[in-house]
Amino acid sequence: MKPIFFQNVAIEAVECALPSTIVTSAEIESQLAGTMERIGIKPGLIEGLSGIRERRFWDADQQASDVATLAAEKVLAKSGISRDAIGCLISTSVSKDYIEPSVASLVHGNLGLADHCINYDVGNACLGFVNAISSVGLMIDAGVLDYGLIVDGENSREVVESTIDRLQKPDATAESFREQFATLTLGSGAVAMIVCRKDLATSGHAVKGSVTRAATRHSRLCLGQRTYMTADASKVLIFGVELAKKTWELACSTLSNWSDAEIDAYMPHQVSQRNMDVLNEKLGLTPEKHHLNFPTLGNIGPAAVPITLSQAADSGRIQAGHHVALMGIGSGLNCSMMSVAW
Repeated sequence: MKPIFFQNVAIEAVECALPSTIVTSAEIESQLAGTMERIGIKPGLIEGLSGIRERRFWDADQQASDVATLAAEKVLAKSGISRDAIGCLISTSVSKDYIEPSVASLVHGNLGLADHCINYDVGNACLGFVNAISSVGLMIDAGVLDYGLIVDGENSREVVESTIDRLQKPDATAESFREQFATLTLGSGAVAMIVCRKDLATSGHAVKGSVTRAATRHSRLCLGQRTYMTADASKVLIFGVELAKKTWELACSTLSNWSDAEIDAYMPHQVSQRNMDVLNEKLGLTPEKHHLNFPTLGNIGPAAVPITLSQAADSGRIQAGHHVALMGIGSGLNCSMMSVAW
């Protein structure tokens, strides 16, 4: 796919919602103490390898559509945009209420959006939300849309607790622990964003362009189901960063003002400290320019990039006029980088 250059697209508002239940890595390891001792793993491995101290879980009965709706209500209230003005709703949640209908249709119904508002899911692992911004942006530049709403709700409680149950069993091996280790780093959260015509925006956060690259020969390195996920974390790191480097080079050669010197802040998809260290080294990025939240939120899938953006904006980490880079790598493997003039 060629680089996308947006003409009249802006992020009007972004808001996140986080669960109140905090589960530390030490608490998870305490439940796995018997297995870890038996297979020779010392305590402190989860935080030691990933840098993740804790993550959050919604209640077990809170579905993706419920928490996505919470975030959507927040962003609608913040922006003051009429619900009737929303012409498209996209959900990017990896978590699902059902196989069908779409999470988007459930959120659409919860919000009482108009019947002219199209709604559908976009699924692309941790890259889905960035893809959805591009999709809405293309519709805006095509003249068929004024305002679009993108939502994501993730609840990792079920898959993490199911993984703990499996790894507690007497037949759990060092290999199965290694294959399911990444699941223990997952967190939860919800986020919503309104993307609109720049000439209608009050924020001025212009989406300038994006590039995307794929390496689907590695599509089976991370495989996830509702209650089970396996990942070859070392290969995901190696080949994910390799793909990110190719995507970065494409962005440098095609997008305006795209270099580490000209970017003020990075909003990355983030899974661990090790991943961030290797990414910074291979791409030549300034570590201090990253807004990071994985130590307290874990890996929150496609919600990570927009939640990071929301928190960076709320904290004053990014200011008007800053060049902000949204960067995501997702299972598949796929990588996108997007330029935003904040």
